[in-house]
Amino acid sequence: MKILVVDDERLLVKGIKFNLENEGYTVDAGYDGEDAVNMARTGEYDLIILDLMMPRKDGLQACQEIRSFSTVPIIMLTARSEGADLLMGFESGADDYVTKPFNILELKARVRALLRRASIAAPQESASVLKRGHITIDPERRSAEKNGVPVELTLKEFDLIEFLMRNPGRVYSRESLLDLVWGYDYQGDTRTVDVHVRRLREKLELDPAHPEYIITKWGVGYYFADRS
Repeated sequence: MKILVVDDERLLVKGIKFNLENEGYTVDAGYDGEDAVNMARTGEYDLIILDLMMPRKDGLQACQEIRSFSTVPIIMLTARSEGADLLMGFESGADDYVTKPFNILELKARVRALLRRASIAAPQESASVLKRGHITIDPERRSAEKNGVPVELTLKEFDLIEFLMRNPGRVYSRESLLDLVWGYDYQGDTRTVDVHVRRLREKLELDPAHPEYIITKWGVGYYFADRS
């Protein structure tokens, strides 16, 4: 597995690189947003760890640019834990975040969780293509289509829509979705789910303002409408 770590704090990058290499990963290092975009474009990475505040181009800009050509899992590092900053990170396409200062064990756990979700092949019976109306997803290939046209989804966007489509008609609270889809004791803002739902609607619904399938149950949570 090959990981790119980008942060302008060189000592921090050195420490992260050392610890991840001890886990058996191959690790490349960059030190600003331009590095992040250029290296992501030319290298084949399984995961990117990206700082929010960097020179030349900040992490949000870099993440958005990377998302224009890649669905590689991205963990955002941030020294700020304000909800608005974290939501901006998810809006730009990040899959997860870790707030500085962090325990390296926590970071390694997040890395393992994202890589596991991106690489483990699902059992054959659960890997069959799911089609509901104009939305089609293929869990084995981790691909999605709207009316037959391919749609690029991030790791967490795909995990969320797959989970909802496998459980049509069942309403899940934001807290439940964080636990069931993110896959660990997530400490972030539950509005993270709202951001991912909004992005899925924009990508998969015919009219995002009036969704047919990814539905809000006001005061409760979200569900995938069973219209079969």
